Amino acid sequence: MLDVRRLRLLRELAHRGTIAAVADALTYTPSAVSQQLTALEREAGVPLLERTGRSVTLTPAALRLVEHTETILAVLEEATAELASCRTELTGTLRIGAFPTAVHTILSPALVTLSRDHPLLELLVTELDPAAAPAALRAETLDIALLQEYDHVPLAPEPGLDAEPLFEETVHLAAREPGPLAAHADSPWIAGTPGTLCYEMTVRACLAAGFTPRIRHHADDFGTVLALVAAGQGVALVPDLGALTVPSGVILTALSAHRRTHLAYRRGTGAHPVVAAARTALRAAATNPAE
Repeated sequence: MLDVRRLRLLRELAHRGTIAAVADALTYTPSAVSQQLTALEREAGVPLLERTGRSVTLTPAALRLVEHTETILAVLEEATAELASCRTELTGTLRIGAFPTAVHTILSPALVTLSRDHPLLELLVTELDPAAAPAALRAETLDIALLQEYDHVPLAPEPGLDAEPLFEETVHLAAREPGPLAAHADSPWIAGTPGTLCYEMTVRACLAAGFTPRIRHHADDFGTVLALVAAGQGVALVPDLGALTVPSGVILTALSAHRRTHLAYRRGTGAHPVVAAARTALRAAATNPAE
């Protein structure tokens, strides 16, 4: 019989790429991860890893086993959800991940609702970039999270996760004077930290307009971004939730691009009473997210 905990380690290795990354995410030592994967190979009876120096690559058999593992873990989550539905009151911990602008506008009212309706539920919030949320959900450090995609940076399918649309925003060009995106090919730009969705959106939107942005400043808080625009330090792209308060002198020009936010959770957990309550509260709060 294959050990589920070892299967989970193999699944994490498929997503994270290195044994060190798996160990760091799941609070193991690298040697412990290696030992458990070696034991899984013995259980499977076929090679699962190809080792070259300090790097490892999953064999075709291992990749197929990872596909089965996603199904196995989802079934276990469904069983846990069904058992939890037998309880008369919601208890335990709900771990929510959200990006900064959503914490202020959507998550806060949802937390008020959850605290009022389910006082025995412990709520834990983590602010993080949406790009980091899928890995946190799979590692079970989050139970539900807000994911984003832009027209120029679509959301990639995430094995083992389910996602549902929550709301959509218009993306604006923030500048000191009105004008189209293409008019700022020679302007300095303000973008998020490299590796974040906001950064990728800025670069790809500019490339689609026919130029490579000359990024002068990096800032992840849209309030800071708009302050830099107001100070004449450059132009930027800002979605609705990031532009609720606009400094004097900054002009927003609506673009055809949009940002879409989705609710995501591990496959099989959608019907869990705790996750279902969070989904309901977040959908209600997102009805008018910019208010």
